[in-house]
Amino acid sequence: MVIDAWMQHPGQSWLDNEIFDSLRRWKPGPWSRSAQPIERTLEAMDAAGVERGMLCAWWGPQGEMVSNDAVAELCKAHPDRFVGVASVDIAHPMKAVNLLRRYVEDHGFRALRVLPWLWGLPPDDRRYYPLFAACCELDITFCTQVGHVGPLCASEPGRPIPYLDHVALEFPDLRIVGGHIGVPWLDEMISLATKYPNVYIDTSAYTCARYPTELVRYMKGHGRRKVLFGSNHPFWPATDCLQGLDDLGLGDETREAFLHDNAVTAFGL
Repeated sequence: MVIDAWMQHPGQSWLDNEIFDSLRRWKPGPWSRSAQPIERTLEAMDAAGVERGMLCAWWGPQGEMVSNDAVAELCKAHPDRFVGVASVDIAHPMKAVNLLRRYVEDHGFRALRVLPWLWGLPPDDRRYYPLFAACCELDITFCTQVGHVGPLCASEPGRPIPYLDHVALEFPDLRIVGGHIGVPWLDEMISLATKYPNVYIDTSAYTCARYPTELVRYMKGHGRRKVLFGSNHPFWPATDCLQGLDDLGLGDETREAFLHDNAVTAFGL
């Protein structure tokens, strides 16, 4: 069974946000244009063999985009299918820490996700640091986006080196998952996952057929415990993202680690 490291179940206002117009050019279809009932998301998970999804909230400079409450409600209704991933307002770090603590302690969330491109702030900005300390204290994982950005925003805040390198060095106990692989800086992301025991890569927003050769080589070699499957549902449902998996030639042990075991470790499930 598969654990999906990056999912959303958004409302229509999220899908209608103009920042996603560029994504709709790449991935047209009903999932990217119309909000679906939760039953459709569960059906899509079943079709792909996804046992559990890391379901994330969204928060940007203009406020909540997918609320933590909405995520908590879905996790409560389907506790065997979803694990909550919080998002917070990093412009107010102490309020953000208190909010994060509440969703971890009261609702069982297992991670925090902040998207640097939304804020225009790389993860070594001072506003993130109280949250990193809280993640370590709460034993939860920090998730972020690495590499180029699909929406029409600057990609530089998602460059792994030097920004994420600083974070991993200064918070060695912090589990970090870099989503969206890291292209065009994949070599930098692989080097960080190799260098730091608690740094991982997730493959969200890519189909297996589009994985770069360097990533597949890393997965088959000393990185077999460092790469997690992710979809980026609803823009990229898991059934689409898993197309071509058999062609990668991963072998049974590496395949199981990629689809399930590495997520258990990275998220402390």
